[in-house]
Amino acid sequence: MNEPEKLIPPHGGYRKLKSFQVAQLAYDVTVRFCDRYINPRSRTHDQMVQAARSGVQNIAEGSQASGTSKKMELKLTNVARASLEELRLDYEDYLRQRGLARGPRNTPR
Repeated sequence: MNEPEKLIPPHGGYRKLKSFQVAQLAYDVTVRFCDRYINPRSRTHDQMVQAARSGVQNIAEGSQASGTSKKMELKLTNVARASLEELRLDYEDYLRQRGLARGPRNTPR
């Protein structure tokens, strides 16, 4: 016999998502980078750390929401993408303002 359909389908599992793992790594690296190179009392420090954190948290929240709302999952995933794009721009600004070269996107460095 078939099992009855569950009211809320399986959801979560975000820790296995490559996007979550990469976002979490970006968050950890950003905290270390900011603590080392950005004044801890500056707005930039807070903004970069919060953008990285938002990327991680919104992927997790979107994954959890997927059980009840695909629309909410997509919305939160988009918020995560926007936060991580904001973070990428902050890193680019850091390099540009200090006259440092930005390498190609796909280099190991």
